[in-house]
Amino acid sequence: MLSISMGALAGGSLRPAYLVLLAALSGGFITAAANTINDFFDLEIDRVNKPHRPLPAGLVSPVRARNWAFLLFAIGIALSIFIRSLAFGIAVFSSLLLFLYSYRLKRTVLWGNLTVSLISGIAFVYGGIAVNHVQMAFIPAVFAFFFHFAREVLKDLEDVPGDKKDNVKTFPISHGLNPTRWLISAIFLLLIFLTFIPYIAGIFGRIYLLIVLVGVDLFLIYVIASLWRDASIRNLHRLSEALKVDMLVGLLAIFAGITFG
Repeated sequence: MLSISMGALAGGSLRPAYLVLLAALSGGFITAAANTINDFFDLEIDRVNKPHRPLPAGLVSPVRARNWAFLLFAIGIALSIFIRSLAFGIAVFSSLLLFLYSYRLKRTVLWGNLTVSLISGIAFVYGGIAVNHVQMAFIPAVFAFFFHFAREVLKDLEDVPGDKKDNVKTFPISHGLNPTRWLISAIFLLLIFLTFIPYIAGIFGRIYLLIVLVGVDLFLIYVIASLWRDASIRNLHRLSEALKVDMLVGLLAIFAGITFG
């Protein structure tokens, strides 16, 4: 599970194993709740952008989806109580923020993008808390923040047709295509620069640098070039899905840096 990876990437031991397992379960339930409540509030948007999903397809009722979301949030928060007090605080904060994101923030310019990015970074800190080794977790947390920030803006660009119908004011709708391209490019270029810092600072070694350079940085340059060449919805969706896979390469780079120095 992702939280187990987060615990390992934080540089700590996976013992006691039950704390890591609890973090994985807690994070999984909160993530499931966030996805469910997001689908609940995005029903009208998904009727246009993603009509195959369970809610717009009529396979699940909105009321049932909402009730399941609240139940999943409650289970995730309850499990965090048995990890550490700080973990409980983060679970409550993250759950509230994720609910606000779906309810209101995602319909604003950049605040929704920043919220998802922050939660993605906090996930690594959550794993670090489980193994009582938070410091090293901040490196992947910062990387995750900027990676998801750019990807979320790119996804907003993909979702413009449905967002316009529901009067959602995202950055692409408010500022247009080219400013959005520049924003995504700037965030990814900043991330590329940041990936060199752990190597320059002597925190991670050459294996990390090789993986992150070839597997992450060069791919991000490709994404930037492709975005400027073709901003069709089909290509944006392809890039968004490819970026999800590239996250795993980034995790591999961090793991290699921690393991081999």
